[in-house]
Amino acid sequence: MIRTTAVIHLQKSSQETTGGNPLVVLYTKELKGVKDKVIAAGGTITVDIFSFPGGRRFHFSDPDGNVLAVRGE
Repeated sequence: MIRTTAVIHLQKSSQETTGGNPLVVLYTKELKGVKDKVIAAGGTITVDIFSFPGGRRFHFSDPDGNVLAVRGE
């Protein structure tokens, strides 16, 4: 059995960024658990968990405003 652990630490950067960045999509087998950890670490859910062909995912922004996604099955 393979165990994975998600440790999420979000920290505001002193550097300013602008929009137009690619969407980074992370993968987990524990989508709801990772969502809870993102919120606990200060992330903001921008798109709640939704289904799409091939799985489910949600989007969040970090304290710098970067938007990332987490995908699960």
